[in-house]
Amino acid sequence: MIFKVERLGKIMKSDKIKRGLERMPHRALLCATGISREDLSKPFIAVATSRSDIIPGHIGMERLERFIERGICAGGGVPFFFGVPGICDGIAMGHGGMRYSLPSRELIADAVESVVKAHCFDGLVCLTNCDKITPGMLMAISRLNIPAIVVTAGPMLSGRYKGRRLSLVADTFEAIGRFKKGELTQKDLQELEMRACPGAGSCQGLYTANTMSCLTEAMGLSLPGCATALAVSAEKDRIAQASGERLVNLVRRNILPRTFMTHKSFENAIRVDMALGGSTNTVLHLAAIAKETEIDLPLELFDKLSKATPHITSILPGGKYFMEDLDAAGGIPAVMKRLANILNDMPTVSGKTVSQIAREAEIYDEDVIRPLKHPYHKEGGIAILKGNLAPDGAVVKQTAVSDKMLKFKGRAAVFNSEEEAMKAIMAGEIKKGSVVVIRYEGPQGGPGMREMLSPTAAIVGMGLSEDVALITDGRFSGGTQGPCIGHCSPEAAVGGPMAILKDGDEIAVDIPNRKLEVKLTALEIKSRLAKWKRPEPKVKEGYLARYAKFATSASKGAVLKI
Repeated sequence: MIFKVERLGKIMKSDKIKRGLERMPHRALLCATGISREDLSKPFIAVATSRSDIIPGHIGMERLERFIERGICAGGGVPFFFGVPGICDGIAMGHGGMRYSLPSRELIADAVESVVKAHCFDGLVCLTNCDKITPGMLMAISRLNIPAIVVTAGPMLSGRYKGRRLSLVADTFEAIGRFKKGELTQKDLQELEMRACPGAGSCQGLYTANTMSCLTEAMGLSLPGCATALAVSAEKDRIAQASGERLVNLVRRNILPRTFMTHKSFENAIRVDMALGGSTNTVLHLAAIAKETEIDLPLELFDKLSKATPHITSILPGGKYFMEDLDAAGGIPAVMKRLANILNDMPTVSGKTVSQIAREAEIYDEDVIRPLKHPYHKEGGIAILKGNLAPDGAVVKQTAVSDKMLKFKGRAAVFNSEEEAMKAIMAGEIKKGSVVVIRYEGPQGGPGMREMLSPTAAIVGMGLSEDVALITDGRFSGGTQGPCIGHCSPEAAVGGPMAILKDGDEIAVDIPNRKLEVKLTALEIKSRLAKWKRPEPKVKEGYLARYAKFATSASKGAVLKI
């Protein structure tokens, strides 16, 4: 019969669109894509690709798509590629475009869900790399719970200028402050612009993109070595091809993502994050992914594991090494080898367990990945602070803070937007002993919870990182260093304590004791809150207006309420 589809094995999800007489129109449309009748009996594999001409971390993905395609075909599947949106945080930084960055995570998750569900795919490969794209895809993977694997496109090589290695944050964002101080010439600036980012790949340090790639591998959702294999390397091509082939194997055996995405694997991801000293944004993203997986991941867990996990690498922005150094030292498998005794032994998409990967790993540089008994810091990268300024919590990358600034008292300099703060910083109005407060930049107030890399980098570049702290209900880039405290919850826009701060209020930061306090009595705080009025929304139409209406607190991952 003409409608019969020859097939082997178990019933596949894609049978809904290709089996039976009533699916003749569907098969006709599928044949229009160029597939053969024989292909109709094979697993249909979706490849969600975030290839883009404007995101450096994604411009090399066309080559990786070819290798993923080879792998899927070699495994006996049929690949179907579709695109998802992506935003370059670096290009969106410091202006209104950054409002779209975090909300794009939800768009990406919804887009992947929509395409995969509508077309009844049997499996999913996610080709991703940068800041919100990777967590958005991981949220979709958990939500869909069909066999899936992640290919992250890899870090960028360091730049070179005057015999020195360069990175995006230190040699562009922070260079602005150094130029203002007279330490760099106009020619230096022009050369740094051209040389800091020499080609394809995610930015060269443990900023959000690379941190999320590392945690994806630690959770067992990427093949070993994927996170750190450089974007321009043949090794990355081989990993892409192996990932495509492996995914078809997972489909045939119906091994689902939630096999790997358990509470114990989230703990592993947090442990690796703390050992690396990764981006504070991972707190938001892991919480959001966990919610999709129906797992509770409270802020307190991050702090608990941080206190029990030594910081064993020294990678940009707070350290001296680059992602290329971490890769050469053995990558995430080598980090897992160091942490083997405190990681949960879980399965991974590779077919190997965490303990097997750790046992087989080699550590090629004892300083890039230090032993647990000789760490860079006794505690992990992130600390969760609480107090009357952040009753629901705030986040700081403590390993990027100097010993001098772990405890700090200063007078508030209050700003209602990033632009106001940046103007004052560049005008030299921020004095030593200040605590810069940037409020109304949270999930609802921003809206979109912008990153504050421009002001923090300017403070560092102007030599004030040892004398000025910064707190916000917005976020910080993974590239931030110094005493910069973000995610203050509840945010100012919903009447959080930051809303009632005034210039000159004394603020105390105590990272070792996890405290963030304004020196006001409870009665004074209550009196000020009684007089406070919520400001008009900054955005009143379009996607951001809808996002602001449904966004939850940063302490809950800034996900959307259903």
